[in-house]
Amino acid sequence: MKNMTFNNLLSFLINNKEDFFNYIKSKYPLFHNSIFFFRDMQFGVKGFYEKKGILLSYSDSEKLARLFSEKLIEQKFFEKISDNSWKVNDLTYVTKEPGDPFKNVQLGGN
Repeated sequence: MKNMTFNNLLSFLINNKEDFFNYIKSKYPLFHNSIFFFRDMQFGVKGFYEKKGILLSYSDSEKLARLFSEKLIEQKFFEKISDNSWKVNDLTYVTKEPGDPFKNVQLGGN
């Protein structure tokens, strides 16, 4: 996987969208109708590939994020709000229970 071309990297994201968004969900809150920002996408792409042993430059991760987000708009996964933000439009990410999804999460310390 380390010798992938730019087009292969983009195709891999498109074909592994579910894996990518599982990775994103482990880093950022992601819910149906929530706002997703370009920098979250860019650093998500960069981190996703770093976990796979592929180091992307800032500009390459930015370009991949832009192209991937355009594809997600075409697929109706994202609804464009601005050039740098989208609304998550996928029912997979509807919260199952009303209320704060982080209510029972314990954060470090005692």
